[in-house]
Amino acid sequence: MRSEVAASKLAWPHVLDGLPAHIGASARRAIDRAGERADALTLPVLFREGTSASLTGPASGLADEFRTFSILATRGWELIGAGADQVEHGSPVAARFARANVALYVESVYDGHFTLAQIGKQVRKGWEKLGGAPAFGASLTLAEVEALAGVYSEANFELEPRARVKLGS
Repeated sequence: MRSEVAASKLAWPHVLDGLPAHIGASARRAIDRAGERADALTLPVLFREGTSASLTGPASGLADEFRTFSILATRGWELIGAGADQVEHGSPVAARFARANVALYVESVYDGHFTLAQIGKQVRKGWEKLGGAPAFGASLTLAEVEALAGVYSEANFELEPRARVKLGS
């Protein structure tokens, strides 16, 4: 996950305004690397669809959020890469179509990272909802919850600035 986030943050400046008519080599490498890192994401066993059904309450929502991040990031970078292929090697019509529609894919990458950044808030809320320190005792302390919330935070995962490309541009 960390390598996908790092690669996405490096590629993000190259796509937040959409795909240009000519994609430079460094932009293409960054886009490809983000796609490779997203494709390499693996869901923790507990968060996979078959096993997450056993989770209840707030834990179920956390699994859904992590799975959403994984799907949006992977498919978003895959489709941005495919759009870049059309810009670089496709017909003028295909390149125009790719540039006009890449906003959907850029937004999906942004939304995936935003969702990941919300997990920290949800961990804290879920811990409190389930009874906090009296309910968990030493098995999950406030310090551990705060540490998780710090890791899964907007500062670590959100892509900035928000995408500026609009559908059809």
